[in-house]
Amino acid sequence: MSTIINNLGILWSGFAMTLALVAVSSIAALILGTILATFRVSPVPILRSASTVYVEVIRNIPSTVIFFFALFALPQVDLQMDFFAAAVTALSVYYAAFFCEAVRSGINAVAVGQLEAARAVGMTFGMSLRQIVLPQAWRSVIPPLINVFIALVKTSAIASAFGVAEMLNVMERLINSDATAVLPILLTTAVLYLAITLTAGLFAGRLERKVAVSR
Repeated sequence: MSTIINNLGILWSGFAMTLALVAVSSIAALILGTILATFRVSPVPILRSASTVYVEVIRNIPSTVIFFFALFALPQVDLQMDFFAAAVTALSVYYAAFFCEAVRSGINAVAVGQLEAARAVGMTFGMSLRQIVLPQAWRSVIPPLINVFIALVKTSAIASAFGVAEMLNVMERLINSDATAVLPILLTTAVLYLAITLTAGLFAGRLERKVAVSR
C-alpha cells in the first residue's frame, strides 16, 4: 500500500479529472439527448427523421470509433481541440443517443389527453413540451437516466488511451512505475470508480422516492 499512499496526489488528480470529464459530458449529453427526444416526437417530419437517423446510427457505432473521429477526423476540417474537449465531445455525442431514448420513453408515458388539453387552451407544441410533458417525463425516467450515466462513467475510461489524465491513465502510469503494486493499484482504481457509480445510484434512489412522494 506504500505505492498508493505515496501517490495519493496523483490518484486524486486522476479522480478529479474523471469527475470533470463525466460531469461535463453528462450535462452536455443530457441536453442534446433531450433536444433529440423532442425532435423525435415533433410534428415536423424532417426533425423526426433527422433525430431518428442520428440515434440509430450513433447507437450502432462503437464508442471508440466516436473517440477516434473526435480526435483525428475533426482536426481535418479545422476543428481543433485539446484531448479533454475531444473526449467530452465524443462522450456527449455518443451518449446523447441513449439519453434521447430514455427521455423519449418518458415523453411517451405522458397521457395524450394532457397534450390535447394544452392545445385546447392555446398552448403551442413547444410550450406544452416545456411546461407539461418534459417535467413529467424526467421524473418518470430517473432510473434509466442513471443507468446511462453509469455507462458513461465506465466508457470515460477510453479517454485514457487518448491522452486524458483521468483515473485509468493514472493507474497505467503507476503500474508502469511499480509493477509489484499491481493489485493495490487496481483495487484502488476500482474503488474510485465505484465511489462515483454507487453514489449516483444512491442519489437516484433518493430522488426517485422524493419525486414519488411529491406526486
